[in-house]
Amino acid sequence: MSQATTGPTATAGGAKGEGGLKGFIRATEIDTRMLGMVGALLVIWVVFHFLSGGIFLTPRNLWNLTVQTASIAVMATGMVLVIVTRNIDLSVGSILGFTGMAMAALQVDILPGLLGFNNPFSWIITLAVGVMIGIAIGGLQGYVIAFLGVPAFIVTLGGLLVWRGGAWWLTSGRTVAPLDDTFRLMGGGATGSLGETWTWILALVACVAVAISLVMARRRRVRFGFPLRPVWAEATMAAIAGAVILGAAWILNSYHWPSAIARRYAEAQGIEAPEGGLQIGYGVAVPVLIAIVVGIVMTFVARRTRFGRYVFAIGGNPEAAELAGINTRWVLMKVFMLMGALAALGAAISTARLNAATNALGTLDELYVIAAAVIGGTSLAGGAGTIIGAMLGALVMQSLQSGMVLLGVDSPLQSIVVGIVLVVAVWIDTVYRRRAG
Repeated sequence: MSQATTGPTATAGGAKGEGGLKGFIRATEIDTRMLGMVGALLVIWVVFHFLSGGIFLTPRNLWNLTVQTASIAVMATGMVLVIVTRNIDLSVGSILGFTGMAMAALQVDILPGLLGFNNPFSWIITLAVGVMIGIAIGGLQGYVIAFLGVPAFIVTLGGLLVWRGGAWWLTSGRTVAPLDDTFRLMGGGATGSLGETWTWILALVACVAVAISLVMARRRRVRFGFPLRPVWAEATMAAIAGAVILGAAWILNSYHWPSAIARRYAEAQGIEAPEGGLQIGYGVAVPVLIAIVVGIVMTFVARRTRFGRYVFAIGGNPEAAELAGINTRWVLMKVFMLMGALAALGAAISTARLNAATNALGTLDELYVIAAAVIGGTSLAGGAGTIIGAMLGALVMQSLQSGMVLLGVDSPLQSIVVGIVLVVAVWIDTVYRRRAG
């Protein structure tokens, strides 16, 4: 009990002694790098909103931005673990292209002859086969890296070429379309969204989950005798998280179906449309929901499982981890298998959104995935990184690309900007680590 009462007094005292923003950050224990990234994201949004004539920060563009970010965010969660182990995966874009082409060919060329068109099980079989292919590819590359001792840079660089060529070889370079109707729900759109009611329900559940997690975290601190944050800091964090969640739900619900789609929906359902037409909000898109679920699961894996602790131990000191009895080779192989599975899931989202698989699918996605992880605070030196940071990094990268598209910036210049941002992010990480050390 004495430890439980000493902790919060010390924390609150520090906050009162320092005062201002520094005291607030110390009391709430906010990660300053994460805070800086959120600040940079807001600056990017405001600048693009001003330069685009008020288009960027509209519900329509923000909804599209979340959908466009989903596949990169999903893969970035796996790239965090890869980089934490002091490795790299340059093949994720090509794996996405290969598995996407395989899933499209399966549901267009094979399954209709076996199950018929738009069979309710087609999408499940397609997704399962795609994920298994991704796991097999990741396992193959992981085996060569972990057990044969070939550097990850070389293996995945080879994979970038092999799987890109394999995607072309599967269908002789043709575009495969259209895809199964149910499978396409994973890409978003009017039918691939939760709608207003379920979005508000999801938002309220998320607010309750945040509050419960804060209470449970506080109880764990009391149980283990760790210092406690002041109650006002806990309440402030809960209020900020709740405001962000509810605000996001309001924005996503503010983007309405096009009038023609809403009219056809009303006619199909026998609903009498009011004057001015139905106003049906999109809400959270299915690919965004998938990305959120993946982020939660990957955060749990990284922070609460033995596998996650082993990954960070290997990244911190591979020799010490091996001496401690960790099967570092098997863990490393599983990391690449997980990366392959997430790339396949990203492929499902991307192909479903396009309603087609093309040979250009996933091109340069490896750049955006790696940049998202690094911008999100994952250290290329290994041993440090967060899932939520990588997902925010994916949002930053997609915001830059989306903003430049709105401004009509040429594609080569977009690549130049992305490259500069990646170099600056690595430089900031180097400076941060040098000061921390």
